[in-house]
Amino acid sequence: MFARLAVCVLLVAIAPVASAQMSAEVQFQPGNFGTMVSGTISGDEYFDYSLGAKAGQEMFADLQVSDTNGNGVVYFNILPPGSDGVAIYNGSVDGNTARITLPDDGDYTIRVYLMGNDRDTGKTVGYNLDLSIQ
Repeated sequence: MFARLAVCVLLVAIAPVASAQMSAEVQFQPGNFGTMVSGTISGDEYFDYSLGAKAGQEMFADLQVSDTNGNGVVYFNILPPGSDGVAIYNGSVDGNTARITLPDDGDYTIRVYLMGNDRDTGKTVGYNLDLSIQ
């Protein structure tokens, strides 16, 4: 009995913590200070967009639903360089449009994700993410 319990605890302990994750580096065309990226997100997936910036620059991000298999809602967070998941902007609390002054030099992560029933039922939501740095 104890051996079975120990094996179950071990399997839970080594199971992956995060679900499927995708990532991409965002680059602006020469002479531009912004771009739009589009994609879809399903269930408990999340998509990380990486964008290099300097302290004192202003980041603008606006996220809109473009297509869905139901009434889906998509969110984003902005994570500073070196973050362990702690966001400096939380879209589920602060809304889907951000304009923030960046505190540090480095690569910022814009994480797009679903929450609640949309995440739990595996809903697929299309989105457009408008990003700029000035």
